[in-house]
Amino acid sequence: MRKLADPVLTNLANGTLKARMPVEQASGTDRRSVTHLEALGRLMAGIAPWLELATDASAEGRARADYGDLARRAIARAVDPASPDFLNFTRDRQPLVDAAFLAQGLLRAPHALRDQLDAVTKGRLITALESTRAIVPGFNNWLLFSATVEAALKSLGAAWDRVRVDYALREHEQWYKGDGAYGDGPEFHWDYYNSFVIHPMLADVLAACKDESPAWQDIAARAALRAKRYAAVQERLIAPDGSFPPVGRSIAYRCGAFHLLAQAALRHALPDGISPAQVRGALTAVIRRSLEAPGTFDADGWLRIGFCGHQPGIGETYISTGSLYLCSVGLLPLGLPASDEFWSAPAQPWTSEGVEWSGLPDRSRAVGITFVCRGRSPFRCHAAIQSTYDYHRGTEPQRRRALTRVRAPRRKNPRGQELSGRHEDVDSTAAAKRRRSAGRLRRPAPSNRASL
Repeated sequence: MRKLADPVLTNLANGTLKARMPVEQASGTDRRSVTHLEALGRLMAGIAPWLELATDASAEGRARADYGDLARRAIARAVDPASPDFLNFTRDRQPLVDAAFLAQGLLRAPHALRDQLDAVTKGRLITALESTRAIVPGFNNWLLFSATVEAALKSLGAAWDRVRVDYALREHEQWYKGDGAYGDGPEFHWDYYNSFVIHPMLADVLAACKDESPAWQDIAARAALRAKRYAAVQERLIAPDGSFPPVGRSIAYRCGAFHLLAQAALRHALPDGISPAQVRGALTAVIRRSLEAPGTFDADGWLRIGFCGHQPGIGETYISTGSLYLCSVGLLPLGLPASDEFWSAPAQPWTSEGVEWSGLPDRSRAVGITFVCRGRSPFRCHAAIQSTYDYHRGTEPQRRRALTRVRAPRRKNPRGQELSGRHEDVDSTAAAKRRRSAGRLRRPAPSNRASL
């Protein structure tokens, strides 16, 4: 976290950000007028929950107090018209995006950032956020940038535009595609924008505004369920080595691709069956894989374009040095105290590190066996589930027997249809037969269905 924050906050607080921050960008583009607000806004969105934790006498608590002061000084410089680092909130269209990320940081740290700003800075910040209304958002995830700015203005006690919030929420209801995924506009896009922007901003806007409207409360309930589903998908995308598919655009945001999963952990909103310790291990692996690769930072500590290391060719025309700091949203769980289960629970393998690539069964996924049993005997499928339980509760010899691979004999269902096939996790030992005869494993009642 410090490696990301120090160059941006120290230079901006001292009025030297524009002078010292390099601007790496695609050939033929010029992002110098917008890249500095990108760096500030995206960094704030990521480290705000950590700043919001109560200060204490520990070394981390003292560091947090120092960084909170540094962040407030940086914001003051950014909105001061007399500052050499006065940032652009109106020219071009990009400032709407990064004003929204800055607004998201304010929503995530109401005490550390919003409430401790001096009156002059607070007034200037409100003016800066209001000025972004001149920028017309695209008919896609950009509607949420406008909504997030308005939610922050509401939080700051300023006049806010309910229509912009309502429009963004209702359009995204229309764009929901199913299985946790929204379209980026009317069409579905196979990329990480459901995590970069859509789910996290929906959650933060609704948390700030839902009590203003019963309709928004209904949307919030649905959005929370959809976010849980998408978080489950995200957890499964992380490979045992911390890599993940480089799918779609903006992959130079690195571990920022898991913004939603990190936010779900922060908000104690993980899906059932996924523990905080699993997510801690998975996110740690992703962060290390994407930020510790050689060449990720230049000699002065600034991020460089790349997915894993320095790969300038993968940056789209809208990518520049400031853009890259969206990776900091992968650090959201730093906002949980040390006593939280996320940090205190013993390590657990995440999905791809554990069962799927270890070859071992897992009790928590026993129900999943029924989905691989199509075309098999219901009895054999039931036995497979029993063998999964035997693996976890038995002695080592019992575990070996539970993993015995056998070929299921040909059987017929009540309709006389032949059911045959092979199930690889069936306990066919004499001990299993004794358990069945003793009633511990009963044959399911006859069914009219040909398979489970």
